[in-house]
Amino acid sequence: MAMASAMRIVLGLLTIVSVGMIIGAIRQLVFIQKLEDSYGESHFANDKEAEILRLGYVKPEILSWSPRIILLHNFLSAEECDYLRAIAKPRLQISTVVDAKTGKGIKSEVRTSSGMFLNAEERKYPMIEAIEKRISTYAQVPVGNGELIQVLRYEKGQLYRPHHDYFSDTFNLKRGGQRIATVLMYLTDNVEGGETYFPLAGSEECSCGGKMVVGICVKPNKGDAVLFWSMGLDGESDPKSIHGGCEVLSGEKWSATKWMRQKITF
Repeated sequence: MAMASAMRIVLGLLTIVSVGMIIGAIRQLVFIQKLEDSYGESHFANDKEAEILRLGYVKPEILSWSPRIILLHNFLSAEECDYLRAIAKPRLQISTVVDAKTGKGIKSEVRTSSGMFLNAEERKYPMIEAIEKRISTYAQVPVGNGELIQVLRYEKGQLYRPHHDYFSDTFNLKRGGQRIATVLMYLTDNVEGGETYFPLAGSEECSCGGKMVVGICVKPNKGDAVLFWSMGLDGESDPKSIHGGCEVLSGEKWSATKWMRQKITF
């Protein structure tokens, strides 16, 4: 009798916690939608904050609840896209992946792009500050919890095989804790292929590098951004957040990635 009563209490507490997490996620999406519904282009002349956040331009589209994926249309301006590419181009190097044993970056056939990270000084540039503030607002994660922005270039034939953004090693968890969310921003148009592919999100077919696959494929449109969470509502790493960059068939795919952590990173 006592055991049954204890089990009912535990189940009741778990239900309350789960409902609370779901309500929190819904509130976050409602917050974003309210931002967009409350402002328009006419506010830009006298409202610097609205201009920084591109209120009236950014349009959120929910792609999936499990894993949580939101497509943010018009997240960056054309000027911001070109600015990030201009900073990055002279410093591009062959991309690496994180070694689970050492936590260090190593070259791998899993990722065949080239890229670079903005440095701490560039983070203070007004345009970069504006982008980071916008990321923080829409992701609802403090600016200080973000890693440095990484800019990537994928040329014809290059790709990034499906992977998780959360860490499986202890080395990378020492500074900032686990990665909880990612904002992936597209910096170019006129790219064939190069979709961002979520194989465990959805059950419909989509085109990934010219091949039909099951899942969700996001086409790289200049200025759009994909916001997705690597941690579920239970606070645990979400295996369904696995994603990859499909093969580029023609053109160049440029993107900028911002990873958000559990704790302050700088």
